[in-house]
Amino acid sequence: MRVVLDANVYVSALISEKGAPARVLEQWQHEQFDVVISPAVLQELDRVLHYPRLQQRYHLPEANIRRFLWLLQRQAIQVDPSQELRVIGSDPADNCYLECATAADASIIVSGDRHLLELAQYEGIQILSPTGFLALLGLEGG
Repeated sequence: MRVVLDANVYVSALISEKGAPARVLEQWQHEQFDVVISPAVLQELDRVLHYPRLQQRYHLPEANIRRFLWLLQRQAIQVDPSQELRVIGSDPADNCYLECATAADASIIVSGDRHLLELAQYEGIQILSPTGFLALLGLEGG
């Protein structure tokens, strides 16, 4: 199963080893599904990891950010979407997840973002919260 993870899932997992986002990444490491990324998703993740508010609170070292992005590029399936979507007008940056999932023929997007979660699905692609995705994998309690 191919899955696209929103930047907020990665960030939440990086700043806390507890909770649903960390468990989602753990399941990926256990090869329960394949993660798909695109250049735009990586760029969005890089941008979010450098938010001043996030850096002030969690002090994420630049070397750790670079290493994480490098590992993600190495371990995830990479696609380069050719179609630009304009589905989410209130937060256009979120469209990169739909573009990536569509290009990769992914079945699920995992996100904590309300703009994506309100869609619930797009072109047959389910959009689930980390807890909802863990439940789909049969892991009770998210």
